[in-house]
Amino acid sequence: MTSAAPILNQEVSRIDQVFEKQRRASREKPYPSYQERIDALNKIDKILMENQDEICKAVNADYGNRSHQETKLLEVAQMVSSVAYHKKHLKAWMKPEKRHVGISFLGAKNRVIPQPKGVVGVVSPWNYPLGLAIGPAIAALAAGNRVIVKMAANSQNLCRLLDKLVSAEFSDDQFAVIPGVRASAFTDRPWDHFVFTGSPATGKVVMETASKYLTPVTLELGGKSPTIVAKDYDLRIAAERLLFGKFVNCGQTCTAPDYLFLPRGAADEFIKHAKDVLNERYGTADSPDFTSLIDDTAFQRITDTVEDATRKGAKSVQLVAKGQPNAESRKFPPTVVLDVKEDMLIMRDEIFGPLLPIKLYDSLDEVINYINAGERPLALYLFTNDKQTEDKVLFNTLSGGVSINDTLLHVAQHDMPFGGVGNSGMGHYHGKEGFLEFSKIRPVFKQAKKSGILMLAPPYGERFDKMMKLMLKFRL
Repeated sequence: MTSAAPILNQEVSRIDQVFEKQRRASREKPYPSYQERIDALNKIDKILMENQDEICKAVNADYGNRSHQETKLLEVAQMVSSVAYHKKHLKAWMKPEKRHVGISFLGAKNRVIPQPKGVVGVVSPWNYPLGLAIGPAIAALAAGNRVIVKMAANSQNLCRLLDKLVSAEFSDDQFAVIPGVRASAFTDRPWDHFVFTGSPATGKVVMETASKYLTPVTLELGGKSPTIVAKDYDLRIAAERLLFGKFVNCGQTCTAPDYLFLPRGAADEFIKHAKDVLNERYGTADSPDFTSLIDDTAFQRITDTVEDATRKGAKSVQLVAKGQPNAESRKFPPTVVLDVKEDMLIMRDEIFGPLLPIKLYDSLDEVINYINAGERPLALYLFTNDKQTEDKVLFNTLSGGVSINDTLLHVAQHDMPFGGVGNSGMGHYHGKEGFLEFSKIRPVFKQAKKSGILMLAPPYGERFDKMMKLMLKFRL
C-alpha cells in the first residue's frame, strides 16, 4: 500500500516541473497564433462533450449526491457554450486596436496589442468544481496563456478525471490539472496571473502571497448577497424564481441569495408559495434532485446555524413536507428562518447552504441602508416592475453583479463580466473583460519619418517658448 506522503511529494514535484515547462514555453513562444488558440478551445470542447457522463459521475461521487442533470445544467452546458462564445469573438478580440494620435505627434501611429501574460494559476473550489476550474482556463487559453489548475480537496474524483482527460489532449507546457498538491506549494511561486475562488479570509492570504512576486490576481470571494422583493412584485413569481437560485446545488453557490427582504406583512403568503413550489420540485429533502451538503463539516455548520438562530429567538420553517436533517446523507431540508437578529450566525456569516433568513421592511430606504452598512456583496437581486424602484436600488448600492426579477442568471451571460468588488473580490472573467483580464494591453507608439518632438529639444530659447505657448493655448 502506497502512503499519502510519497504521493503528495510526487505532486509537489510535478507542479514544479509543469510550472517550469510552461514558464519556459511562454517565454520561447510568447504569442500563440489565433489557430493555436482555437485548437486549444476545440480540445476543451471535445473533453466536455465526449465525457459528460464520466464528469457527472465524478462530481456525484465527490458530493455524495448531486444529480447528473444539475451538473449538466449548471456546469457542462455553461462551459460548452462558453467555448463557443470565445471561438466566435476571439479573432476580433485579438486584433490590434488603433488609438488616437495628438496633433503634436503628427504622422506618428498608436495602437494597443492584447498579448498573453504568460503562465496563469487557477485555484478552484469544490462547489462548482468543473465550471470554476475550466471557466477561467477557457478565458486564459483564449488570451494565449498557459494554464495550471489546482482543484479543491473535496473534488478529487473530478480532479483525477480531468487530469487524465486534459493530459490526453494537451501537453503539460500548455494546460494541466494537478491533483493532490497543497495550496501553499501551488500558490507560492511567480505566476504571471493568479485566479482564486473562495472565502475572503483565504483570498487575503492568496493576495499577500502574490504580492511577494507582484503577481496580478483575480479574486472571486462571495459574501452575503441580498435579495429584495419590492412591494409591487407578485410573490408567487418571486418565490418560483428566487427559490430556484437559492436551493439549486443545496444553496452551495457563491452568488446564491443569502437573505431575503420582504415587505412587512408578506411573509406568510411568501412561505405558502414557497412550500407549494418546493414540494412540487422536491417533495422531500431525500429527493435525488436535491444535492447533498459537501461534507460532514458543512452539515454540522448548517445544523449549528439553525440551532443558534432558534436559541436566540428565531423561528425556522421547513419548506418540504417530508424529510428531516440526515447526517448520513448530508441532506438538510430547505428552510426559511424568521425573526432573525444581527447577533445570529445566520446573519453574520455567508450561509452556503439550504437556509434562507427573511427580514421584513417598511421602506426601501431601510433596505438600502442595511445593505450599505455591510460588506459589498458579490451579487444583489431585486424583484420589481417599477423602474423608479429599480434605479433607486441600482444607483444607491454597489455589488459585484445584479439580476433583476431573477437570481444567478447574470453569471450565465457570456457577454457580461463576472466578478466582485471590495470584500467580494476583484477583477473579472467572462466576456471580453475576461480576455482582457488575462492579457497585457500593450501600447505601441510608432514615430513618423520625421520627428516633430525634436523641435522642442534643447537648447531652449525663443522657438521653444513660441511653440510651448501654442501648445498650451490650443491644449495640443
